[in-house]
Amino acid sequence: MPDATAMAVTDGADAAVRWLGSDEVGRVQFPDAEVVDLEGGFVAPAFVDSHVHLTSTGLNVGGLDLRGATSLEDLVRLVGEYARRNPDGPIWGHGWDETAWPRPVPPTTADLDGVVGDRPAYLARVDVHSAAASTALRRLAPEAQSATGWHGERPLTAAAHHLIRAEARRLLTPAQLDAARLAALDLAARSGIVAVHECAGPEIGGLDDWLAVRALDHGVDVVGYWGEAVDSAERARELVAATGAAGLAGDLFVDGALGSHTAWLHEPYADADTCGNAYLDVDAVEAHLAACTDVGVPAGFHVIGDAAVATVVAALDRLVTRFGAPAVARCGHRLEHLEMVSAEQAARLGAWGVIASVQPNFDALWGGTDGMYAQRLGAERALGLNPYALLASSGVPLAFGSDSPVTGVDPWATVRAAVHHRTPGSAVSARAAFSAATRGAWRAAGIRDGVTGTLVPGAPASYAVWDLPGGADDLEVAAPSDTVARWSTEPNSRVPALPSLDPSRALPTCRTTVHRGAVLHG
Repeated sequence: MPDATAMAVTDGADAAVRWLGSDEVGRVQFPDAEVVDLEGGFVAPAFVDSHVHLTSTGLNVGGLDLRGATSLEDLVRLVGEYARRNPDGPIWGHGWDETAWPRPVPPTTADLDGVVGDRPAYLARVDVHSAAASTALRRLAPEAQSATGWHGERPLTAAAHHLIRAEARRLLTPAQLDAARLAALDLAARSGIVAVHECAGPEIGGLDDWLAVRALDHGVDVVGYWGEAVDSAERARELVAATGAAGLAGDLFVDGALGSHTAWLHEPYADADTCGNAYLDVDAVEAHLAACTDVGVPAGFHVIGDAAVATVVAALDRLVTRFGAPAVARCGHRLEHLEMVSAEQAARLGAWGVIASVQPNFDALWGGTDGMYAQRLGAERALGLNPYALLASSGVPLAFGSDSPVTGVDPWATVRAAVHHRTPGSAVSARAAFSAATRGAWRAAGIRDGVTGTLVPGAPASYAVWDLPGGADDLEVAAPSDTVARWSTEPNSRVPALPSLDPSRALPTCRTTVHRGAVLHG
């Protein structure tokens, strides 16, 4: 059995990894160091989540989480029980997904009214691009009745949904919202995550919500993006100054979501007579990209359907003609989700340095021959969704996230979903997936020093300690060796020996999370 391995880190505000190697040698080199015996814990660089919505995530922590509802009747039961346990105030719920129910019909206003009475109730679909709302809540937003996406009984979409959601949020108290934001960041820390990319915007939570998130005093870094379209460099500068955001990107909607029939498609949905919603045309996308490129900040868009992707790629093509590929690549423009992308489009995005901020758990939840994607698009079109291997091989930088609360924040589940993609040929290797959830997500946030997100000398001391269900036997050696790797980071590859990601096995449990030397959890 080889000698145990060790990592030496400095402390203080600039805590960094100083040394990696044999424990025996380390004790000689650093005789006065404080020694922490991890007793078999697995150490790896801490994770970064490249797409979250903190307030909504926190409202779901201990709130009305409907992701486990197995039928419409089960959802109604869960809402009724929650209403009885919480007799005062509005009801805010999230996560229902009718596509897996025996009778795949969404909840109606009458369904809600039957259990909540005259209380405002907002129940977001899992993708948060449609929501069921009670009569009491609908009455509070009369302007929604004349907006696109208003439906008398069915869930609301598009502008009507945004108006109803804003009204529902206004009913929540400042204390509830503050507690939700902190709960979300605490959850991230418990999950081995030390930084998140908050995708804010006027149609997400509004400026007040984003400024409250930005003002939080918490050890988890929050990198903010503001999703509001601009058409001039002057306006881009004003918004960046007003918001303090890292870029005008994130959930700037070009389209909606497949589950809500609002993603923008070239051909109609297989199960609905619609091609979805288009929120920005090619001229608006180009204007936004040009303004941000002039200012030198990242632009970005929420883009899912093939028509939406084509629109953004066409606008980027114009942008490259105007500014040149190097100037475009320097900005770090990013596309969120990017689910329906062709080989030709991937090659162009890779050549232009456009970052794909993607969510592998989408495929785990909705992929396969009988999942939601196949229901919405038909089996053949569904096979082309979320092609991570294609993007990676085309040189498109990948950053992994959860889109929480749409999917859970467990980063090992994210990595596993990318490794075990439900479409043959679309998976990436475990090392590539881990990199996209660590170094790749840091690079997407503009940190490109070559060491952040790794555990090598000179890297920030940002790491997590994990308990492996099977102990050291769960580790897959990072490089060929005659002996078992006993330390987390192989110096040449900068990628740790990774735990087994077999779907039949339990995932690691986070014991401790450390960011720049400060303990955030454990």
